[in-house]
Amino acid sequence: MAAVMKGVRVLEVAEQTFVPAASALLSDLGAEVIKIEHVERGDAMRGLATTGTAIVPENVHVLLEHSNRGKRSLGLDIASPEGIEILYKLAATSDVFITNKLPRVRKKLKIDLEDIRAHNPDIIYVRGTGQGERGPDADKGSYDGLAFWARAGVALGIMQPEYGHVPFPPGPGFGDSIGAMTIAGGTAMALFHRERTGEATVVDVSLMSSAMWAMGQAIGLSVTLGQGWAPPPSDAPRRNPLVGNYLTKDGRWLALTCLQAGRYWLPFCECVGRPDLATDPRFADFESLMAHSAEATEALRELFAQRTVDEWRAALADFIGQWAVVQDTLEAANDPQSVANGYLQPCETADGFPFSLVASPVQFDEEPAAPGRAPEFNEHGDEILAGLGLDIEEILDLKVRGVVA
Repeated sequence: MAAVMKGVRVLEVAEQTFVPAASALLSDLGAEVIKIEHVERGDAMRGLATTGTAIVPENVHVLLEHSNRGKRSLGLDIASPEGIEILYKLAATSDVFITNKLPRVRKKLKIDLEDIRAHNPDIIYVRGTGQGERGPDADKGSYDGLAFWARAGVALGIMQPEYGHVPFPPGPGFGDSIGAMTIAGGTAMALFHRERTGEATVVDVSLMSSAMWAMGQAIGLSVTLGQGWAPPPSDAPRRNPLVGNYLTKDGRWLALTCLQAGRYWLPFCECVGRPDLATDPRFADFESLMAHSAEATEALRELFAQRTVDEWRAALADFIGQWAVVQDTLEAANDPQSVANGYLQPCETADGFPFSLVASPVQFDEEPAAPGRAPEFNEHGDEILAGLGLDIEEILDLKVRGVVA
């Protein structure tokens, strides 16, 4: 794979998932990422033991690995005068400074734009926030379950009226990981712009902006029509019987999205062994099929309930229309398409324990990026400090005084 970010040094002052996952993507693609961690506890993610219904395994902290792959770690007290000077020296040698600290915290720690640019005027300064850099809530913290999921219309966008509750995000770091892709892309754009013009820019991405982009078509319709977006009720009449989800004999679901019903109805009926449905006067042409869509939908419900999901996989294997089995995350990991394209990549912890990570969604030269493991806390501290010209006595003195881990 072409390591398209090779030669780029990223200095990260961030924790949890949103911003760290962005620099993890850059690391996958060749960038050197120096992760600055709290001098005593490290990234707060290191202490996360459970998420949703899952317990984080003791032998591999997959959540930490996802967002910190391939980085170098330095435990540093940037609230101390000596610590902040070390950070400034690292910034002077970096192409990108990336942080998720709130405006008031950046100011207190002296890592705001002006502080970092004073030591490197050419650095790309990247800020990842909850709700954006401006506005009444700019200085309020958030999580993807709030700014991305709840606030931007995503949760209500999938909530069926019969639920009776607001659904949780589908997985840990869902909005964080989507936002991270946006940050990584924006950072690459800023580096390209600097390469072409010599101008260093500031990159701002928020969880809320990422979610609103993801919901962009729905929000556009909402603003135009003057009403909030909501999904149709599960029992709403279907205009097109070849668009929707159908329950199989073994309690699984098939999803059909054949938007051109007139084109796909005949080949569908032939594939499922029901050519009589194609010649039925109620469904024999497009206009009739649309006029009798409720009856066609009911016929398909009865049809799909007669076979298991594996039987339907075989029956629909040569169907030219668009369909998929509704899968869980383990099935997605083992999906033949996932395997063939390398969407999951092998990795191992510092102790040699094997595990897998989802690869960067961007591939170059038809080869998936192989992720490195996340660093142990302060694993590269001495090496990074030595790279700044500090000798062993100076490093030991900093350790004794608690400036570095």
